[in-house]
Parts: sequence; structure tokens; C-alpha cells
Amino acid sequence: MSGGALVPAEPPGPLYRLVDVLLVGPVFHGLLQGRFRGREHVPPTGPLVVVANHGSHLDPPLLAHALMPRPLSFMAKQELFRVPLLAPLIRALGAYPVQRGQGDRGALETALELLRRGGATAVFLDGTRQASGRVERPQLGAALLAAGSGAQLLPVALVNTHRVLGAHQRRPRLLPVEVRIAPPLPPPPSGRRADLLACTRACQAAINGLLDGAVPPAGLDR
Repeated sequence: MSGGALVPAEPPGPLYRLVDVLLVGPVFHGLLQGRFRGREHVPPTGPLVVVANHGSHLDPPLLAHALMPRPLSFMAKQELFRVPLLAPLIRALGAYPVQRGQGDRGALETALELLRRGGATAVFLDGTRQASGRVERPQLGAALLAAGSGAQLLPVALVNTHRVLGAHQRRPRLLPVEVRIAPPLPPPPSGRRADLLACTRACQAAINGLLDGAVPPAGLDR
């Protein structure tokens, strides 16, 4: 891992909820006819690593909306924090920087600090968008965070977002989307690679299972 500077972990500010109420909620429920399944599985307190598939730039705000009222923090590429007007905005929305393409010790420590304070942070298992919208090449970062903090892992499937606004689309398509949440998984028993790999594969299987229609218990929630 590289020795990136530690950025203080700050909880999302009032702007976080304002953007959710005025922008994300209307887009999800109105334009995208969005629905939730399994929101009762979200632990209301305690450290939590939310793991999800990633097919669209829409995924972070929709994932955060699904976990409301629980605040959710995200890693964002470091370059965004150099943009004068954008940097304070994304910080207010719970983002913290990470160097892409290499291990970033600063981002890891920031995430661990959030978790040790009982917060929730999101990790897209592949680390980048996949055209299929599925988890294809999962990385070990989420399991590493869970092992280092004792946090549970919450598998979440974002259904159809890769078709609404995928990696190579210039214009969005208004298609129904759904967020499916499975019961939490325990952290790996140790930080050994074999344990991290087993945990990561369990997360991958849970998310792809949700995408394939393994709907979690309980009814539909709009």
C-alpha cells in the first residue's frame, strides 16, 4: 500500500439529507420507479461495510438513499478533491479520497476510523463499474476493512442501474430499478488471505444471487 496522507473522517453534513430529499429521492421513486427489498436487514447502529455491485455513476446516491436514515460514506477518486467547488460538496456528502490503481493506506485508515466510530462505509466489490452490472472480479478491500474493524458486511444488489446509465452510455434511459438488501454477513475470522478471500467470495455470491432473483425475505418497500 502507498502511504497516502490520512484525511480526517467526518460524518456527512446536513447537505447529505437535503440532496437525498430534493434530488435523489424524486429521481429514484419518480423517474426510475425505484423500489427496495430487504431494508429491514440494515443494522441501525454499529460498524457496517456495505458491499455492492457497480454498473453506473448512479449507484452511490441510490445506495445511500436505500440506507436512509443511516448515513453512508464512500471512497472517491482523489482527483475530485482537487476541484475547488466540487471538493467541499462531496465531502459534505460523506466522500473521502482514495488513490485509484494502487493500495492507499490513507484511505484505508480513514475507512477504519469511520468504522471504529460505529459508522457505515460503502465498497463496490469490483472497485470499478462493470458493463454487466454484476460482481465479476471482486477485490479484497471490503473483507480487509471488516477484519480490521469487526464490522458486519451488508450485501446490496443494485438492479438495472447499468442499463439506465452504464459505463459507455451518453444518455440515461428511464428504466425501473430496484435495490435488494440481504441479511448481513459476519466479518472474516482473521486478516489471513484465505479468510479474506472466503469472505469476499461469500459477498460476491450473495450480491449476484440477489441480482439473479434471490429476493430477500419480507415484502416490497417503496
